[in-house]
Amino acid sequence: MQEETRLPKNGKEFILFLGIISIISVNTIAPTIMGLQFGFTMDVYKAALKTMPFIWLIVLVLIPFIVEPIANKLVAKFTAPTDSFNSVTLFHTLFSVLMMSIILSVVAAWVGTRTISMEPITNFFYAWPRNFAVAFFIESLIAQPIARLAMKGLHKYQAKQSKIA
Repeated sequence: MQEETRLPKNGKEFILFLGIISIISVNTIAPTIMGLQFGFTMDVYKAALKTMPFIWLIVLVLIPFIVEPIANKLVAKFTAPTDSFNSVTLFHTLFSVLMMSIILSVVAAWVGTRTISMEPITNFFYAWPRNFAVAFFIESLIAQPIARLAMKGLHKYQAKQSKIA
């Protein structure tokens, strides 16, 4: 997968890739989940907008330090080197979204209500399946494909520039 043009090849590209995915995800997943829970009104959307910067920061900390290492280990256990890019990507997305949705089903509720309570934990099995489904749909069909397309375009541009130089 090192030669794959749809994935980042270095740290700077990973930051760009992560930035694209996280911005799309936070700006679509949070308002959708809040809308499903409280109704799709302008007040609910404004409330979501107020929490999104904090959730985005939490996501940016969780992904490289917790989610990526664990997801990579799980992907290695469930896939073989001969598996296609798409199957490996699907497993990676599944494991990443699984972990993020578990954590954020509790933590994002705390951020949104500005209080640490037992309510997100006691309502976890009601809220988490919905949160996972929304996040997995957006990640697998919107955020990740756009980020991979951006990487492919960047690598195509870099290859063109190296031929010119």
